[in-house]
Amino acid sequence: MTRRQLTLTALLLVLASVARAQAGLELKGWLEWVHEVEMRVVESGVVEEVSVSTGQHVTKGDLLLRMDQREARANLLQTQARVAQARVETEDASRELGRAQELFDRGLIAIEELNDSQLKQVAATAQEEAAKAAEAAAAVAMERTELRAPFDGIVVARNAWNGAVIYKTLQQEPLIVVAPDDRMLARALVTAPVLRRFRPGQSVKVRVNNTLRDAKIYSLGVQAVRVELEGAVYHLDAIFERRPSELLRPSETVQIIVP
Repeated sequence: MTRRQLTLTALLLVLASVARAQAGLELKGWLEWVHEVEMRVVESGVVEEVSVSTGQHVTKGDLLLRMDQREARANLLQTQARVAQARVETEDASRELGRAQELFDRGLIAIEELNDSQLKQVAATAQEEAAKAAEAAAAVAMERTELRAPFDGIVVARNAWNGAVIYKTLQQEPLIVVAPDDRMLARALVTAPVLRRFRPGQSVKVRVNNTLRDAKIYSLGVQAVRVELEGAVYHLDAIFERRPSELLRPSETVQIIVP
């Protein structure tokens, strides 16, 4: 091989190396939900109704699960009755105070009697406020008999059925798991040197079902997933928008591409 051929070959190798460096980086990965919300009840009871199934899309506020509400409803009605009674007593005390003030202004009663009426009015008002607080607590207890969707998303898991007895201290598994599905994560395993090439918010591409999608680096792993001969391995996450018509699920294979 002549010197000219050797020089040309070396130049081609350099150009090929530069081309590979400029071609970017392609990482194999998989899909994950951005996050999951595990939902449990905070009071013991019996499941009355489960309104959703795994894989069902839900809208924020949709009913997911309802416990037996009879006891909670009875407590709420009882506190509402107490509020109504306390309100009547407050109104009576206010009227009595008004009459006492009028009589005192006319000099027909002593200051002690006026003070007594004032104390009764203050006590009645305090009783009404206490009844309102009890009503608010009963309303919260009533709300806690239901699980509702915290956001638009998808039901990832359902671990409750009608008639099941639930103890608030023995819920080893969440009753319902919900995840937002308007965005998804593309996750890859990378070594520390590769991880250092990225920064949060950096623009990348994600190949999903043979189509390229705009994405951004969402998070860089802090703790190693495992340690191999090449060194520690970390998670690298890129986030992208899910199209309304797409049916994407975790563990599907994707590629994260750095332009």
